[in-house]
Amino acid sequence: MNRKERLIKLKSIDIYPVTCQELSEGRTNLEVLAAVLAGGAKIIQLREKHWDKKDLYELAIEFRKLTRSHGALLIINDHVDVALAAGADGVHLGQEDLPVGAARKIAPELIIGASSHSLKEALKAEQDGADYVNIGPVFPTKTKPDTGRFLGPGAISEIGSQLTVPFTTMGGINPDNIGRVLKAGARRVAMITGITRAADIAARVRQLRKTITDYYDRFH
Repeated sequence: MNRKERLIKLKSIDIYPVTCQELSEGRTNLEVLAAVLAGGAKIIQLREKHWDKKDLYELAIEFRKLTRSHGALLIINDHVDVALAAGADGVHLGQEDLPVGAARKIAPELIIGASSHSLKEALKAEQDGADYVNIGPVFPTKTKPDTGRFLGPGAISEIGSQLTVPFTTMGGINPDNIGRVLKAGARRVAMITGITRAADIAARVRQLRKTITDYYDRFH
């Protein structure tokens, strides 16, 4: 797929699962991937902050095989080189990673997502050429225990209303509070533990997708 085709698929996603093997109740990332795809997810982000790049690349190759067979987008967290080498669809960059503009120069056909923690950061990411912006953390989250600050669901409408590119939301979102982020304007909801710690991951993904779809069918 080229970037235009990838962007069309990106705009249609609902739930956005993100991996973290150590928070997956003993299951491997490949087991989690198989389950989220069985649940109907159309995108997944491979995120392992502390893995060696070689191991991450080898896993990304396996993720690419499975996601391609299911017609799902594969996003690699942090590493543009791994995303390119594995034939992924995109890369997600944090505030300390390669700048969006620099990533675009070497990866013109990749979807480039950028994390933001404020309106200023979100607008800069869009200005620099990000294809989508993540708003978060919305709630306190186990994946960023060193971050005491969270934005609250109100930031979704405050920031999202100022963006022209699609946005995702992340950080402590789960089945109990997803209604609050949907009400604030979220359409593409990213989760780690809300999915990876579920007893039945495929069923959880189906449930979350239905929650999002039902909300937008009802109110939009």
